[in-house]
Amino acid sequence: MPARLIGLGFAATLSAVSTLAAAETLPTRKAGLWESKTVSAEGNTTVRQCIDNKTDQLAQGALGAGQNCSKRTFVKTSTGFKGETECKIGPISATGSSVITGDFGSKIHMDVETTLTGIPNTKDPVRRQMAIDATYLGPCEAGQSPGDIILPDGKIVKTPQLAPR
Repeated sequence: MPARLIGLGFAATLSAVSTLAAAETLPTRKAGLWESKTVSAEGNTTVRQCIDNKTDQLAQGALGAGQNCSKRTFVKTSTGFKGETECKIGPISATGSSVITGDFGSKIHMDVETTLTGIPNTKDPVRRQMAIDATYLGPCEAGQSPGDIILPDGKIVKTPQLAPR
């Protein structure tokens, strides 16, 4: 897969899920090992993440970090949560919306739509849709630390930990 497509997917995901960064009332996921399956026209992927209360809050807060967002709305609905964003990521303008449902203890479902404009060497806006299903698998496995992301090939990405204040 060309690096450009990977970058576009990353930017789209950041834009769309940055709605979570404004989610001051979004429930914290149950601590343990979660598996997230993402389905989109660009492909499907499955990752696992070991989380605890602290790393889940850090992840929610970091999703929109470094972005210049002029709009971040997030509201509780009768079935879950709805978020909308308008952000600038370098030369790229990104608008995103998400609908999140689930109990945050065993399952979460998120439908995400993004539109990216201003992508270098791309004339038309790039529209992306994805569905993300996260399922609680149980306690983190031996040797895993909160924040670890386990990629499909088994590689582990260690997420930065903030020092205690």
